[in-house]
Amino acid sequence: MALRIFKIKNMNITLAQAEKVIKLAKEKAIEMDTQMDIAIVDAGTNLVAFIRMDNAWIGSIDIAMKKAKTAAAFHKDTGILGELSQPGGPLYNIEHSNNGLITFPRGVPIKNKEGIVIGAIGVSGSSIENDQLVAKAGVKGVL
Repeated sequence: MALRIFKIKNMNITLAQAEKVIKLAKEKAIEMDTQMDIAIVDAGTNLVAFIRMDNAWIGSIDIAMKKAKTAAAFHKDTGILGELSQPGGPLYNIEHSNNGLITFPRGVPIKNKEGIVIGAIGVSGSSIENDQLVAKAGVKGVL
């Protein structure tokens, strides 16, 4: 019996796509005169690419990675999870699961043209508003 090899469509962000996302996010951060930590994970929450801009906060490395991981794992912007995880909410205390999640804004899922989540970006190092602008600029690199 012959072995058949099937080509499986990649449902994860590629390194080339992740590098493009990082490039666009970094350009936006430079334009805004801020230093960021930027993490890209695949759909399985595995780190694909990361940069720490000169003078970006060391403490934001973990935050950026966890924002990306959280967004990829739940297919939602981390800000939405933050709203749902408030006391009395349906996801209260979810941030204590999965070895720690981030449930405040600016972890953003990355979707392919078919709308399937292929990864996520996490950005940390400035205000929530600036982090959002940088994350959204990066995500445009895949769309």
